[in-house]
Amino acid sequence: MISITRLLCDLPSYGDELRYRKGMTAGNRRPIVVFNCTRRCNLACIHCYSNSANRSYDGELTTEEAKSMILDLADFKVPVILFSGGEPFLRPDLFELIDFARHSNIRTVISTNGTMITKDVAGRIKKSSIDYVGVSLDGIGARNDGFRGSSGAFDRALSGIRNLVAVGQKAGLRFTITRHNYADLRDIFKLVEDEAIDRVCFYHLVYSGRGSSMTDDDLPRAQMRECIDAICDWAKAMYARGMKKEVLTVDNHADALYVYLKTKAKDPARAKQILELLTYNKGNASGIAIANVDNVGRVHADQFWQSHSFGNVRERKFGDIWMDISDPVMKILKDRISHIKGRCSRCGFLELCNANFRARAEAVFGDMWQEDPACYLSEEEICSHASGAPKG
Repeated sequence: MISITRLLCDLPSYGDELRYRKGMTAGNRRPIVVFNCTRRCNLACIHCYSNSANRSYDGELTTEEAKSMILDLADFKVPVILFSGGEPFLRPDLFELIDFARHSNIRTVISTNGTMITKDVAGRIKKSSIDYVGVSLDGIGARNDGFRGSSGAFDRALSGIRNLVAVGQKAGLRFTITRHNYADLRDIFKLVEDEAIDRVCFYHLVYSGRGSSMTDDDLPRAQMRECIDAICDWAKAMYARGMKKEVLTVDNHADALYVYLKTKAKDPARAKQILELLTYNKGNASGIAIANVDNVGRVHADQFWQSHSFGNVRERKFGDIWMDISDPVMKILKDRISHIKGRCSRCGFLELCNANFRARAEAVFGDMWQEDPACYLSEEEICSHASGAPKG
């Protein structure tokens, strides 16, 4: 995640110690674990990375198996579990698992489509001391419903957000930018302000699951830059008006570099501070500070990259799996710079970006170590920064 409001406005958030702490390395970081607690979902989103449907799936972790995994995560000092899906609220023991994680001293977050958050559910979320609830909306009204494959999904999700806000639960909106919905950005900005939403995350497409065939749905580079410009301008304008909402972009570390370069041209002093934060962050953290455990217990480098599993929590402790570099993919992920190919290999920002998303490279080139095709920086920009990264 790239905190636009931290980079541009120096607005701190509770997640900063996980993103911008000096001295972080692959060896001393512990991952946020995205737990796909169920694959079942009441919607049918066209870009769903888990290819979920509204049906039962065999072999999902039982309550006791999930609790055993949570204890292993606590022993490994995992800071956060993000309960995702499918739709996590379709798992009957969700709150039991959340309470168990909290009592095991792990912070809890939920990623949901929001359609099942009634007033009673919102109250229960608040009572469970959940740190944050992210609700996905990919457009306004019918545009969102088209993405979600369900008429009325927008209204139900908005009702869920309002129920969370009403009980004082920290909640945010999640919006995936594509060529089909980028025109709704300004309406999304207005929605965040009008509905008193604390946080908004703008996601880039990752080509996986049902989204595997959506490479042509990504924005062209020029339009993506315009979108990031609009997000940055809005974040700064909100901050200037005293609205201290958190604005982030997700799944493309080119955003951080683009913000740095834009700022360097106008405010070199602020740009220097941004560069220091990016040096701490070290870019993409798949296989380092982000992990995924799917619904049947398989461990992945991140939630989007399901093609490679490092083991199963039913058979080995999560920490043992995560630190086992006898797996050649895990070994390279933890120190990947010299293995990266293509355009990324000659980028002066490689050590700050860490080569971005391997799932996109594999989807487009069939090679997990190729360049990330979603980088929108120009050739001039990627050569503008001196780096110790290898060239080729």
